[in-house]
Amino acid sequence: MRIDRVSFARRLEGYSDAISLPSQPILEGRLLRMVGLTLEAEGLRAAIGSRCLVINSDSYHPVQVEAEVMGFSGGKIYLMPVGSLAGIAPGARVVPLPDAGRLPMGMTMLGRVLDGAGRALDGKGGMKAEDWVPMDGPAINPLNRDPISQPLDVGIRSINGLLTVGRGQRLGLFAGTGVGKSVLLGMMTRFTEAEIIVVGLIGERGREVKEFIDEILGEEGLKRSVVVASPADDAPLMRLRAAQYCTRIAEYFRDKGKNVLLLMDSLTRYAQAQREIALAIGEPPATKGYPPSVFAKLPKLVERAGNAEAGGGSITAFYTVLSEGDDQQDPIADAARGVLDGHFVLSRRLAEEGHYPAIDIESSISRVMPQVVPPEQLKQAQRFKQLWARYQQSRDLISVGAYVPGGDADTDLAIARQPVMAQYLRQGLSESVGMAQSRDQLAGVLGQ
Repeated sequence: MRIDRVSFARRLEGYSDAISLPSQPILEGRLLRMVGLTLEAEGLRAAIGSRCLVINSDSYHPVQVEAEVMGFSGGKIYLMPVGSLAGIAPGARVVPLPDAGRLPMGMTMLGRVLDGAGRALDGKGGMKAEDWVPMDGPAINPLNRDPISQPLDVGIRSINGLLTVGRGQRLGLFAGTGVGKSVLLGMMTRFTEAEIIVVGLIGERGREVKEFIDEILGEEGLKRSVVVASPADDAPLMRLRAAQYCTRIAEYFRDKGKNVLLLMDSLTRYAQAQREIALAIGEPPATKGYPPSVFAKLPKLVERAGNAEAGGGSITAFYTVLSEGDDQQDPIADAARGVLDGHFVLSRRLAEEGHYPAIDIESSISRVMPQVVPPEQLKQAQRFKQLWARYQQSRDLISVGAYVPGGDADTDLAIARQPVMAQYLRQGLSESVGMAQSRDQLAGVLGQ
């Protein structure tokens, strides 16, 4: 069935400012059935990734829902809805939208909380967009990217001193549930030297979204931040879009020459949303229920962060990664380690001891640290880790009194320095420690 331009405009009235009307008639399809999360339609031609409107024109229950084309087989098109399908019936019209959709951007986004489609969630009214941009940002030639050469002060002593972050680096925060990932993200949001902060809360509990904004991020942190929230009860496609949207916002500000801090909580929820979509359209599971497309999408998302070309802005990104049952060999955790520039592992044992931030120094690494710190600091950090590891290896013997002093000089030194080393790794939630102070205190811990 073909519909003309006038009737198409009437149906889309009030739907989106970003939609441009087509100049040619559009081939309209019909909804055949819904299987799980997937809609099947026939009678239309639409490319993978394009958007459609599913319209139920029942005079008593008029409903229209956006959906995205995820696959096809023969004459059937498989779509994934963005919102609720309540009121959609068999035979509903399926109308392809004329473009892939554009998203609002601009400095007016600072201090706002948005959903995955760019709509305001904070009750502050509409947002005036300065630009409308496509979801996919421009690709940067890897040979043209500015190398990571400058340290980034995140305001956390143990990271600044022992796991120094470089401007433009991509890192993962690996931990199980309830170990302090969100709190650590909030500290970095408040303390990090960045012009713009973009926070993506993907697949989190709705209660945690408000708590993160009010209690962890705070009023001062929100002023220079953009928050994109897609809680766990959103459709998987909306959670997927929210992760892509917050990355696109970071790219937009980077292209304006800004130094951006991107915090995404969590990368695992992004992967799980893609798993739901892939399984719903019939993709076979490969590793622990995750289809191959999940592992293909992770690097595509992560590689969009990083430095721009020389003289441009940067995106320093932190992604939280949930380790099921604290298993660091979880397939998503393992895949994330391979595409990120370092990882910080949060230890449940340290958290249970009241040691915050609960960063396991032995299991954590920043791969760009040798390029962004002086050689003296690198030596001090390595010596600190050696002594800390030596103490942890002898901890059981020390706790039961079986260790005899004098047996090993490094172990004796580790025992003597352990209280000040533990104090160096601990930090209050409202305490900010700069880069220079972190270095000075590190030298003091080692008696240098």
